[in-house]
Amino acid sequence: MIIRTKGGEFKSGDISFLLDFLGVKKEATGIQKVSADVELIASVPFLLSADVETDKGYPWTLSTFDLDRFGERIDPNGWDFKAYMKNPIVEWAHQYNIPAIGKIETLAVDEKGLHGVVIFNGKEYDPFGWSIGERVKYGVIRAGSVGFRVMEIEIPSKEDAPNGGKDGTTLIFRKQELLEFSICNVPANPFALAKNIVTEKTETTQGLTRPIFWGGLINNI
Repeated sequence: MIIRTKGGEFKSGDISFLLDFLGVKKEATGIQKVSADVELIASVPFLLSADVETDKGYPWTLSTFDLDRFGERIDPNGWDFKAYMKNPIVEWAHQYNIPAIGKIETLAVDEKGLHGVVIFNGKEYDPFGWSIGERVKYGVIRAGSVGFRVMEIEIPSKEDAPNGGKDGTTLIFRKQELLEFSICNVPANPFALAKNIVTEKTETTQGLTRPIFWGGLINNI
């Protein structure tokens, strides 16, 4: 799991590393209340139906109960998104210093996960946000991440875990508050994008010097 510290830094590690941040003893099992106030970031899948009119938004699965690459699960029934829906913005790559590129409407939970509709900003007032929507539309970008605050976790024993622990489940988030949702190039590792941002301000092509789009846009905001 990816952790965003209060200082804005991203960190990742195994379950022992995560439990230290959450203030939970490593030897504990069963349901545990979380004392630390930290934000976790989890990758989410992309679901778009071919028959959906994209000008009305893009159906997105924000989270499922599936086992992720860290051996963790998020209980769909544990989501609290009441506060988030008061300001349901969509961010780009978890960057708080970039204006929102869209918003989410009609969040809902079922037995499969947390679902919503992503609506990207219009081209007339936000060419960047609109361009991310176009990339989604044409399948260039197909992923996102949720940021959430953990309130309650379950550390399953091998007997209690799904399939008797044989599937690799090490941790289940049972109660969590949705803080933010981002469209990402690399959903499970949000700081990987930052490492690849071009830092030069200009490029020269056919004798013309012009600003580099990504480096100029993101680094100068």
